[in-house]
Amino acid sequence: MLDGHLLLGWLSSCALLVLLGGAPGPSAAYFGLTGNEPLTILPLTSEMEEAAVKAHYKVCDRLKLEKKQRRMCRRDPGVAETLVEAISMSALECQYQFRFERWNCTLEGRYRASLLKRGFKETAFLYAISSAGLTHAMAKACSAGRMERCTCDEAPDLENREAWQWGGCGDNLKYSNKFVKEFLGKKSNKDLRARVDFHNNLVGMKVIKAGVETTCKCHGVSGSCTVRTCWRQLSPFHEIGKQLKQKYETSLKVGSTTNEATGEGDISPPKKSTSGHSDQIPRTTDLVYIDDSPSFCLMSRYSPGTSGRKCYKDKNCESICCGRGHNTQSRVVTRPCQCQVRWCCYVECKQCTQREEVYTCKD
Repeated sequence: MLDGHLLLGWLSSCALLVLLGGAPGPSAAYFGLTGNEPLTILPLTSEMEEAAVKAHYKVCDRLKLEKKQRRMCRRDPGVAETLVEAISMSALECQYQFRFERWNCTLEGRYRASLLKRGFKETAFLYAISSAGLTHAMAKACSAGRMERCTCDEAPDLENREAWQWGGCGDNLKYSNKFVKEFLGKKSNKDLRARVDFHNNLVGMKVIKAGVETTCKCHGVSGSCTVRTCWRQLSPFHEIGKQLKQKYETSLKVGSTTNEATGEGDISPPKKSTSGHSDQIPRTTDLVYIDDSPSFCLMSRYSPGTSGRKCYKDKNCESICCGRGHNTQSRVVTRPCQCQVRWCCYVECKQCTQREEVYTCKD
């Protein structure tokens, strides 16, 4: 049986691929926009097909996957690419959302490994953003035609079908949810940490589902809307990141209890309520954690600390620098300015020089 802990393996290996340049660059992968790129259909010779199969097999083998996960990766050439895109997208969004925080989503080497071994609220966010990223990337990959086992979402459950002519190419969330649940594994009752990780995985998927929007286009005489062509689209991944960051801010510390009816373990408020922690019963949409986070002020196994970190004087220097104060440096920078669009078709800018101050945390 698979459980939420398996996310650690492909999170670590995919992050390594991203760092080594084996994933699409930020401009290509950020927020999953690759699904909007036109497809180029080329005739494949048998040699080219064999080479393509070997290439995606190699990517699957480089990822630290369980046997079942590796089989799922290999059975569709688009899965390996989607896995790498998902973690690249998730990592970039995590770094963006925490750019002003003491912990700025540092995912290098030993910091990542140590953090993922603990049940901090930061770990909860990583599980949620990773499962959300995979769900989002898979649904987009289906609608973009990059997968062999899925295509556009047909959405048979739309209301007022008689007034809508289904069209466009909707993001296939139904297939994506099914794939991600199978890939990440079933719920495990082995221990509290496994249940918490599984819970946070589902939170990420639920945020994706809640953000689905129906987009329609009217057709008719003189602009009337007698017939509408409609399709379903996922929210931009940046919006998903914002919602998960809000859930991180209100995440709940939990403990474990036994359900008398089933005999299985349940997530519940901690038995001993400590100051600053709520005894609120967590909902299925709340991020939950079991360990109090470190301060992330000084270098430790979990982060490099904030010494030398850039901060913003009136925004976060006091918080990020942990009371140590900050250094101020003045530098001259040159940037494009007063840009104008010229016919046809380029942008013309002047180069403006200005002096700016840079603030960094003291040691």
